[in-house]
Amino acid sequence: MSEVGWLGPVIDVRPLFGPQQEAFVALLRGLGSSEWELPVVPGWTVRDMAAHVLGDHVGRLSMLRDGFHGMGPREGEPFPEFIDRINDEWVVAARRISPELLVGLLSDIGDQVVEFWQTVDPHALDASVSWAGPEAHPIWLDAARDFSEYWTHHQQICEATGRAGLMEPRFVGPVLDTFLRALPHTLREVNAPEGTTLQVVVTGPGEGEWACTRGGERWELRRAAEPEAAARIEFDADTLWRLCTRGITPAQAADRVRVSGDEGLAAAALQIVSIIWSG
Repeated sequence: MSEVGWLGPVIDVRPLFGPQQEAFVALLRGLGSSEWELPVVPGWTVRDMAAHVLGDHVGRLSMLRDGFHGMGPREGEPFPEFIDRINDEWVVAARRISPELLVGLLSDIGDQVVEFWQTVDPHALDASVSWAGPEAHPIWLDAARDFSEYWTHHQQICEATGRAGLMEPRFVGPVLDTFLRALPHTLREVNAPEGTTLQVVVTGPGEGEWACTRGGERWELRRAAEPEAAARIEFDADTLWRLCTRGITPAQAADRVRVSGDEGLAAAALQIVSIIWSG
């Protein structure tokens, strides 16, 4: 395997940032005044979620484009708790922003994010995606992580307001592929003989097959069908993205998937989470 070959093949989402940004701004501009106050996740409304995306944009440009790191965890504060805290602080402060101004800011700053991602070297080992492991990761994975988060929040707002999301395969496929890059790290403590493989099959939009195999030093992911896999999990696309973003729990996902083979290995895989998660 190459230095990061265990992550699987490159995902290039750079061409998708523009269409997603355009669709997101159009979605927000089409909302009625009452829709901005609909609940999306516990404690956050549509307006709060849109403000959260703005905060992500501001942080991304400030850190990666401008090299500015304005704050970090407090002494002894775990990183997931730090992220939860600053997200909540930002959203509370942003409740002073009108929907009209919020859309304008998201349009302008979101366009800058789109432009930024076109300038990066996707193969540079200069990123950290915590849910994929503690080591340095290639920029393409960081970009894919960003895109999958924007897609998820877009989808959440669509569901809250009764609208269709970006469920075309060209969007869903890279999102699910990105989320599954958490599998090698998810299985890191599973002891299995070298060559043991978990097969993941996804049906519906973004369908595909992934094989996660125990290598000499770690689990390794590839896009492949493995007929001799020790365990096989079949997801529909809806179940997979909700599980990876903790819209549903592993126990709820277990009731919605088809498992064959090694149930212990499959159960370990269902612990996958592809966001910064404090549990």
